[in-house]
Amino acid sequence: MNQIVTIDESVYGTKDAFVSVLADRSINFDREAEFALQTLYGNDYAMKIAMQNRQSVINAVVNIAAIGISLNPAKKQAYLVPRDGKICLDISYMGLLDLAIDSGSIRWGQAELVYESDHFELNRIDQQPTHKRNPFDKDRGDVVGVYVVIKTADGDYLTDAMSTDEINAIRDRSSAWKAYLSKKTSCPWLTDWGEMAKKTVVKRAYKYWPKTDRLDTAIHHLNTEGGEGLDVLTGQVVTTALPPPEDTPERIALYASLQDIATAGLEALGEAWGRLTAAQRKMIGGAGLEALKAEAAKAEAEVVDGEVSQ
Repeated sequence: MNQIVTIDESVYGTKDAFVSVLADRSINFDREAEFALQTLYGNDYAMKIAMQNRQSVINAVVNIAAIGISLNPAKKQAYLVPRDGKICLDISYMGLLDLAIDSGSIRWGQAELVYESDHFELNRIDQQPTHKRNPFDKDRGDVVGVYVVIKTADGDYLTDAMSTDEINAIRDRSSAWKAYLSKKTSCPWLTDWGEMAKKTVVKRAYKYWPKTDRLDTAIHHLNTEGGEGLDVLTGQVVTTALPPPEDTPERIALYASLQDIATAGLEALGEAWGRLTAAQRKMIGGAGLEALKAEAAKAEAEVVDGEVSQ
């Protein structure tokens, strides 16, 4: 009983901080507090961690408000999970897509797994991919990859795809997977690989979507406090490259400006690409983007080499 009172006080004591940073006025403190307490009460291990690190509970509840997302289990947007000795706010791939839609970054989005028996093709850079499959087939084979497709406010489509090898390379660098290998602790990569794969491709693809503060805050949280940090641009797979567009003066000038930005690295290039209009992205084309990414990666490598030599 003392534990319940203590955790109740910790959660309800965040109300002023919660309200002061609330990013979405439709999020209700009392409901979110109840969702948080239900999660902790229903998991003995989570309750133990919460008692040992009450500040992490406070931080997680306040982050709900700052990001503007809900713990409502019916929405499946976010969860409180014990990780690395603290209670963390975890956001699902559906939560990230909902944030992108609610904040006006995209009209809609969908992430899907691709199996061996499926027919999957990437099409033009501004078109949806082709994904033909029989959803009632009891054996579609092994998962070979995952993709996310979104529709922008301008009505264009953007697709990003990752193979299972690329996904597992990200998984292998995560703290959760390393903890599973060393301590055999429960791990979402083990129990929900497909959901984590979708989340990974969404996190990488979002760099090329129109920017919003709420989505940026959510991704930053996952990459820092959530322990999911990764290079969101390295190895990026984009839709099938278009033939190089005609070199108009406007395209030459735009490409030159992006080349200058690429000298600052992949992160800077990704942010600049996200600020382009759909027409400007078409102007550069998939082949142009790949060339720019190669230049950015080379610039980063040269910086690292220089630091090492010093």
